[in-house]
Amino acid sequence: MSDSNVVRGTMLLTAATLFSRILGMIYMFPFTALVGTSGIALYNYAYTPYTIMLSLSTVGIPLAVSKFVSKYHALGDYRTGRRLFKSGLLLMTFTGFIAFLILFFLAEPIARFVIEEGSKGNTIADVTLVIRVVSLALLIVPIMSLTRGFFQGLQSMGPTAVSQVVEQIFRIVFILVTSVIIMRFLDGNEKTAATFATFGAFVGAVGGLMVVFWYYRKRKPSLDRNLEESTVDHDVSLSDMYKEIVTYAFPFVVVGLAIPLYLQVDTFFINPALQSIGYDESTYEAVFAIITGLAHKLIMIPVSLATALAMTIIPAITKSFTSQKEGALQKQLTQTFQMLLFLTTPAAIGLAVLSEPVFRVLYPTVDQDLGSHLLMWYAPTAILFALFSVTAAILQGINKQKFAVYSLLSGLVLKVSLTYPLVVLLEGKGAIIATDIGLITSVIVTVAIIKRYTDFQFAFVFRRILLIGIFVTCMAFAAKLATMPLESAMPDLYRSQSEGGSMLFSIVNLLIGIGVGGVLYLWLSYRSNLAGLVLGERFSFLKRR
Repeated sequence: MSDSNVVRGTMLLTAATLFSRILGMIYMFPFTALVGTSGIALYNYAYTPYTIMLSLSTVGIPLAVSKFVSKYHALGDYRTGRRLFKSGLLLMTFTGFIAFLILFFLAEPIARFVIEEGSKGNTIADVTLVIRVVSLALLIVPIMSLTRGFFQGLQSMGPTAVSQVVEQIFRIVFILVTSVIIMRFLDGNEKTAATFATFGAFVGAVGGLMVVFWYYRKRKPSLDRNLEESTVDHDVSLSDMYKEIVTYAFPFVVVGLAIPLYLQVDTFFINPALQSIGYDESTYEAVFAIITGLAHKLIMIPVSLATALAMTIIPAITKSFTSQKEGALQKQLTQTFQMLLFLTTPAAIGLAVLSEPVFRVLYPTVDQDLGSHLLMWYAPTAILFALFSVTAAILQGINKQKFAVYSLLSGLVLKVSLTYPLVVLLEGKGAIIATDIGLITSVIVTVAIIKRYTDFQFAFVFRRILLIGIFVTCMAFAAKLATMPLESAMPDLYRSQSEGGSMLFSIVNLLIGIGVGGVLYLWLSYRSNLAGLVLGERFSFLKRR
């Protein structure tokens, strides 16, 4: 396959991933309006342990299979890749079934950990049910993921891209349609709607699996011809095959588990800590729903965009490190850090500064003061999530993946240790501060290891960070000043809980803040030549002549 096709395929897959994430954020707005924070909390009680179990059941194997198949196909050996695919389907069926059983039977113990017996809000029985419902998806998703990995190994990104989008559409349509029917036509309650919503994971998985199997059936004649014409067979035993797969897979698990594990710590500790200082069920579940669901969905958008662009440089880092091309490696690392911070920092800080109009526009049925306050604190955490994801990926690129594990564990230990006491001391924002401390620790460890094994000179990056920081500060002040006149002129309308005029006012104010702040940041970046230098040749039109 030509380089242009590979690049086109990678861009297609990146676009599909971003589109799926954006869809995954957008549907939360109507879903929240239908089920409220109580329903969102119940939904998130199920999804966080499900995400962790899914990561463990697949253990990074789909991406590892992609790397394995690509390697042997490049050598002209189609038989080894096909043998791995067939045996991998059996393995994923088995691990998915085991993961389903584990999550199904652990549902009640998990529920008892996050909800007190006799709670007036969501009950232990409610949480147990939603976890068991979502566990059904584990029977299908690992098989679908492996098949996607097989196609990616063939440098065919289309099946994975289409499958991701179809899976998300199936899931979201099912969630919204069933929620509307239950809440508007059947006079149901939030708990029933949230329970059906968790079944959306299974419905989406079925849709995604149908797509990849359709592609496989369509392309099987061509794949069989390649198999018949293959003259190379490395005759790799299944045991050696899976040893190689595990070597490839392990690093992917570390990065994939980081965010779900942080959210699971919040799931375990936020409710008990807030209960201990007198919060009632509806209030502590609102805090939990905002931190682990509503605000988290928002901050993951800049994280996804920045990491998707920065990650495209990782293969080049691996090649330069292996070839001992120090000059190229230094340039690539510098470009990665610059690109990440240039994109993530203004988005995160802008989200914090405009947290009040953002929350009112997107989640009008949620407690505005509480939601905007927590979003303001949580938004900068996006920078840390992005930094850890990329620095951990760099460690994989330079074959120091074990340190990514150590860094994750060091941060998690602090997160676990600090969440409960900080929530008791500082309420909801204490959980966010505990996350920040854990992630900062992990990032310090990863950066130190990168420095040690690549002798990377951070001085230049620090200067660029300072410049980005100055521009972002100017942007934040401009956005805040631009929105202040309307806020002070119409405080009653701005604080009003009525729909209509209050919503229109918030939209106008939000657009003003985004427009003024965004334009100023882009103008400063262009005038200083920062944008063109950071984003590289693909955006050379941003360079001043």
